[in-house]
Amino acid sequence: MIIRTLITLVFASHLIADDSNEIESISLFNGKDLTGWTTKGSAKWKVIDGIIKGGQDGNPSKSGILLSEKIFKDFDLHLEFKIDEHGKYNSGVYFRKSKTKPLGRPYQINIGRGAADEPVGLHLDDWLDKGDADDKYRKPLKWNNLRIRAVGPEIKAWLNGQLIVDYKDPSPRKDLLEAGMIGFQTYGAEGHAGWVHFRDITITEIKPK
Repeated sequence: MIIRTLITLVFASHLIADDSNEIESISLFNGKDLTGWTTKGSAKWKVIDGIIKGGQDGNPSKSGILLSEKIFKDFDLHLEFKIDEHGKYNSGVYFRKSKTKPLGRPYQINIGRGAADEPVGLHLDDWLDKGDADDKYRKPLKWNNLRIRAVGPEIKAWLNGQLIVDYKDPSPRKDLLEAGMIGFQTYGAEGHAGWVHFRDITITEIKPK
């Protein structure tokens, strides 16, 4: 009994130490309006029944990004998304997008199949990790749970509870290791218009150990 108790205490202390670098989770969306967010591009963004909805509003030439006003470096992001699929609709979640140094594309977890039948995976200038390449875990036309954890050059992503991305960038740009905005992208690919929905958006900042 004493040995079991000691093992339990050691295990518990390990968990506490492992979690001690995480700050309390906060919501990035108030459920009412787009306070705390800015838009870029021609796409339309609105809030309906506690859900952020973005899209082309019937015009496939429109595209845009919804960007958080707050910036985050190391974090654990949780959200749910649903896409009203119109064939080849494209969307994604950006992170560490610099406010002051537009040196290149930010990291992105792609969530729409796109014209090239793209997977839910990690993209920068090219695919870093194709993630759910066989489209096993994404639920078309239904709500999907997405979790993104970024600590330094290490990036992980889970789709509906399944680890799909486990990547360490061997040579990241300097700005990609700095704090940046979270962004939701909507893009009318090759003549296809549609809508993407986001809800239950929370983030936990992670302090350096």
